[in-house]
Amino acid sequence: MHVRTTSIDGVLLFVPTPHHDSRGLFTRTFDATIAAEHGIDPNSFIQDSQSRSKQGVLRGLHGRSGRGEAKLVRCAHGAVSDVVVDARPDSPTFGHHEVFQLDDETFTHLYIPPGMLHGFQALTPIADVCYRIDRPHDPREDIAVRYDDPTLAIDWPLPVTEISARDLAAGPWQPS
Repeated sequence: MHVRTTSIDGVLLFVPTPHHDSRGLFTRTFDATIAAEHGIDPNSFIQDSQSRSKQGVLRGLHGRSGRGEAKLVRCAHGAVSDVVVDARPDSPTFGHHEVFQLDDETFTHLYIPPGMLHGFQALTPIADVCYRIDRPHDPREDIAVRYDDPTLAIDWPLPVTEISARDLAAGPWQPS
């Protein structure tokens, strides 16, 4: 497994090395030692969650107020277009976003530090996304920004076939 930096400060890609043979494949999906070598406390993750989405479904853009929330995200089945927006006002990459493809071929994990907005769109008929999260969910801290905000100008790859009422009602991005 190797680790790549991204254009957004603190966002990392953990890229495993799947081993293929006639039976299929085997891959390591998490390595606490490698995470710690890159400044991530592997013991900080307290909750694992999973979502399943149909092709074209869009989830996001979501974040947390207060001290934020760190996530380690991967696509266990199918493929998604995953977007991270830097919402940390003091960050040199504040307001920037980057798009990543996560899938069940490369098994790449995306580490998203606190202070980010996150969303994804399912690219395949079914996409299962798994999250490791460092805080219990508190709905009072939920933040949502409109997925099609013109200031962010995120280029989603497919027409949006379904989105939650909450995400449709999300407010605009308003950098200060």
